[in-house]
Amino acid sequence: VLTMGFFGFSAGVPILLIFSSLSLWLREAGVERSAVTFFSWAALGYSFKFVWAPLVDQLPLPYLTRRFGRRRAWILAAQFGIIVAILWMAMVDPASGQARLTVMAMAAVLLGFSSATQDIAIDAYRIESAGEELQAMMASAYIAGYRIGMLTAGAGALFLADILGSSMGGYTYAAWQTTYAAMACVMGVGVVTALVIREPDTGAHVRVSTGGHARSFLVFLMAAAGFALWFYLTPDPAIQAKAFLEPGLGPSAGFIVEALRLAGGIAIAGLAAYTLVSLGLADRTMIRTSYLEPVSDFFRRYGRSLAWLLLCLIGLYRISDIVLGVISNLFYQDLGFSKTQIASVVKTFGLFMTIAGGFLGGMLSVRFGTVPILFTGALLSSVTNLLFVAMASTGPSLPMLYLVISADNLAGGLASAAFVAFLSSLTNVRFTAVQYAVFSSLMTLIPKVFSGYSGTMVDSLGYPVFFIITAVLGLPVLVLVVLCGRRIRIRENGSQDESA
Repeated sequence: VLTMGFFGFSAGVPILLIFSSLSLWLREAGVERSAVTFFSWAALGYSFKFVWAPLVDQLPLPYLTRRFGRRRAWILAAQFGIIVAILWMAMVDPASGQARLTVMAMAAVLLGFSSATQDIAIDAYRIESAGEELQAMMASAYIAGYRIGMLTAGAGALFLADILGSSMGGYTYAAWQTTYAAMACVMGVGVVTALVIREPDTGAHVRVSTGGHARSFLVFLMAAAGFALWFYLTPDPAIQAKAFLEPGLGPSAGFIVEALRLAGGIAIAGLAAYTLVSLGLADRTMIRTSYLEPVSDFFRRYGRSLAWLLLCLIGLYRISDIVLGVISNLFYQDLGFSKTQIASVVKTFGLFMTIAGGFLGGMLSVRFGTVPILFTGALLSSVTNLLFVAMASTGPSLPMLYLVISADNLAGGLASAAFVAFLSSLTNVRFTAVQYAVFSSLMTLIPKVFSGYSGTMVDSLGYPVFFIITAVLGLPVLVLVVLCGRRIRIRENGSQDESA
């Protein structure tokens, strides 16, 4: 249980160094708001981690696996990647021009990929290292550590950068460089933990085809390289396309062009993977057992129509709060709040409100069932977004900030607790790791892609209209919760009748 607290801390540090803390750094460095929110795509590794989850589960690492064991080897490798990525970001001044900003984006992508890999390995370690009777306590310790890690990388990073002298209108690169170097150092908590713990003894020896998994990993890397190469080669054509479309489409031209760039990158990656698999580079049997069987099991258990409804619900449930959350720090800063105020109210006070909302959601789910609280959480997440509209007209009022953060974080915590319980109930114990990785990846994929355009939307529509749009985005989720809840209830009643 104590181990999971430390691992939770290690997992919680990287995420905000891609999102909120990085967004404030870039904004102070003079980077345009639309470019700042595009950086949220660096965390898409969390949304695609199911792609390499089977590789992390079975592929041995040279020397590390023999020395530390299967789980600890991947945890240590991922932590090394995280530290390298954070230090890489610390060595780049985003105010030095577009070329340096591109280098910063590459480092942020490495951070997102390494952090997602660490999550996969830690989840596997947690499940294998203790019996079912300790899993709830271990999950609680992990979440508590995760929140403390987020507090360190969120409020801690902002406090440190502020103390070292960087501010809006008074940007100091050295302050942010020192701050990110300090964040790399705190990752030592996770490294030390991985070095001193024991590898879990599952009593089972997994036989793997190292060559087959290595070839599959090579396919993944080449597909990812195709995606990255597309973005590396297309910035100039994208600028020309925006200039051509802007007279007729206005600010929305940037939205359309970047959407087409993203679609093109995904198409290139998919085509590269399909071609390489067709040429026999990857082991088809391994792909079928690692990727296709967990998916087919889900559709077989729930039926095609209900399965698609559930996947739509999973993909859209958090769209309202994630799309707003990416740009929220910029909103607070544009409104006139200092980094210290953002750190103390939004990060610190907001953290405790999120934890309180999580406990409330857990207790209410036990009392009333998961689906009703799932609906309540989705409704509150949409309604509380309207408070940001009121806040946009009041200016930098601390009482209003406390009110908005209290309501928004309580609603978010309640919704998240119910949603995690719901996702857990959908998995089959035979495929827990892969199915949960698919669900948790899908949960953030669509919201994160959409949130990359939030800066462009604010530039063209303004904050109040944008916040209303985020509230409206949550309305289809309410319909999906009702439909899924009704279909699951009918299915369960039918199963009980058959048993009787």
